[in-house]
Amino acid sequence: MLIDLTQYLWILWLALVVLFIVIEVMTLEFTFLMISAGSLIGGLGSNLLGWPWYIQIALAAAISGLLIFTIRPVLLMNLEKGADPAKSNVDALFDLGGRVTGPFANGIGEVKLDNGETWTARIGDSSPPSAVPVGKRVAVTDIEGAIAVVVLESAKLGSTQPRAIKKSPRKEEK
Repeated sequence: MLIDLTQYLWILWLALVVLFIVIEVMTLEFTFLMISAGSLIGGLGSNLLGWPWYIQIALAAAISGLLIFTIRPVLLMNLEKGADPAKSNVDALFDLGGRVTGPFANGIGEVKLDNGETWTARIGDSSPPSAVPVGKRVAVTDIEGAIAVVVLESAKLGSTQPRAIKKSPRKEEK
């Protein structure tokens, strides 16, 4: 005597929904949330209506794909909409002004930025190191590890655009 396992297929659908929700809680990218919703609506829903197992799988896959390509992008866009627009860490240092506090020897010197931090600095390519005396105003153009790359504020290009609108020159930015 063989037992018809399709009678208990609803248990498999519930287990898959729970598994996908657990994975979603760990990844937080809305992909497995869409797959779990597709499994719940398409798989379990059609199982409760008594439809064959192959239609259940097809509906679960179709609804999951539809949700991933329609609802997920909207959720991700709205999630990023409330992000804090204030720059922090290294991104907050770009275009920040400062004063030279230590003479530049071999291209390396010291600057005190307007936020109060003292950084080891290197002169950018547009300014010769001899043209930057102690006390001169400079602006940060790049950060290379623990060294701020600076140029003279008068030599800085593109200063017509407000600071809040400027893009960060970092390569890792998305």
